[in-house]
Amino acid sequence: MFYTTDTNRHGLAHDPFKAIVAPRPIGWIGSKGREGSINLAPYSFFNAVADKPKLVMFSSSGHKHSQQNARETGVFTCNFVSRNLAEQMNLTSAALPHGTNEFEFAGLTPKQAELIDAPYVAEAFAVLECKVTEIIEPKTLSGQASENVFVFGEVVGIHIDETIINNGRFDVALARPIARMGYMDYCEGSEVFEMFRPKV
Repeated sequence: MFYTTDTNRHGLAHDPFKAIVAPRPIGWIGSKGREGSINLAPYSFFNAVADKPKLVMFSSSGHKHSQQNARETGVFTCNFVSRNLAEQMNLTSAALPHGTNEFEFAGLTPKQAELIDAPYVAEAFAVLECKVTEIIEPKTLSGQASENVFVFGEVVGIHIDETIINNGRFDVALARPIARMGYMDYCEGSEVFEMFRPKV
């Protein structure tokens, strides 16, 4: 089958785009409002985009609380979403009023970051402390502004729970990260296999 995205006439019950671009890691973003309220929200449009320097990006349709807080304070945290925290992560996706404490709503422990003024999930196996480098509102092919807001941040500090370090490595099989597939589907990344680059 083939369809053009301007018409979206794919003939399927649901749009397959996000299922094709999968699995997508979940950026569980911790932030603080200018007035002091704390926020925690998951974003499946998230990824590490560079290593030197270490850069991450999260985005959403429209201006959400996380983007607003990141713009106001210039900082945010990315909290690792493991299988044992999946239900709590899902609770924080609820459309709650600005100023609502999602940590409390989901039964999580907020902890103050070491280098930035933002909260992180104390129960998370890993946390990235980030400083905003730029916020972009990308354009469409027509040159018009899209509905999306991209927040880029440089990682300035990393927390790791030592219980999931094995043989000197962050053991993904132990950490059991979850990722977004399409629709309401998720997957767990605990079945790991290793490949080395070919030597030519």
